Amino acid sequence: MMDDVHDASNVATNYTTMYEAGMQVSLGCVTTKPCLEFKTLSHEDNVFFMTPSATADAVVEYDNAYQMCFADEKQGVTAAQFVSENYKGQTIGMLYKSDDEYSTGIRKQFLANLDKSITVVEASFSGDTVASFASQIAVLKDCKFIFMPIYYTPASQFMTEAKNDVAKDAIYYGCDGLDGIDTAVKGFDISTIPQEVSFLSHFNSKSTEGASGEFIKKYTEKFGADSLSQFGAAAYDCVYAIYGAMKEAGDKISVTSSPSDICNALKDVFNGGYTYSGVTGTNIKWTAEGFVSKTALKYIVKESDAK
Repeated sequence: MMDDVHDASNVATNYTTMYEAGMQVSLGCVTTKPCLEFKTLSHEDNVFFMTPSATADAVVEYDNAYQMCFADEKQGVTAAQFVSENYKGQTIGMLYKSDDEYSTGIRKQFLANLDKSITVVEASFSGDTVASFASQIAVLKDCKFIFMPIYYTPASQFMTEAKNDVAKDAIYYGCDGLDGIDTAVKGFDISTIPQEVSFLSHFNSKSTEGASGEFIKKYTEKFGADSLSQFGAAAYDCVYAIYGAMKEAGDKISVTSSPSDICNALKDVFNGGYTYSGVTGTNIKWTAEGFVSKTALKYIVKESDAK
């Protein structure tokens, strides 16, 4: 395992090092931009990979690539379905990052699939740092529901700056980019945000039952709760989904099989109706294009103070 530190320029060296060391299958990369580089290299060698968290649709461009996470298109569509069912005929807000593929990809599918009776007031930002969200707050402050297909760092800054301007009974709703907002942002205390903070997820980190409950119990006993998120859960499921598929492949795979032969055998399994039940879902399936199919849920990180 090697760290690309979210820098695509590190991927080629890391990939070559692991491949020459005997890598036969992989979990790819954690984030999208490095994984877009990884997908090309792995395709050239026909190495099977399943990423837990690189969400761009283009990550699974080639037939050796699969996702355990929801792709951006799926997140946008699923979020639109939720909003359409609950906010028909209403006006909602959206804050997105205009120079980020993750954010713009979700936004595009969200708008394309949203009920036409819903009006969307939009505000955007760009760049790695934002001096102030004052102009965006001015646009969105009257919205009782604000969709945020962005990552948790800018989201936490917006929420902090807007906490006295946006109604206390308003809802912030994001996608998997908000996972970790309650623990991973230095200096951010989510309890000071009066609004509800929630996001679309495939993992309930407060679960006490079933596979997810057992995973959480064992994880927190060993690592504590601060780093618990859907990303670790998805990586865990990647490993065991691949393991289950290898068992189904039977004698088509052995420890001496080449990466390419293993990839071909795994593709036959995953494209042949294989299902997996684990921490992030039950009866999980994959399309021939490598996209995952499983149930999404709304995970509430923090309840509204107005309740």
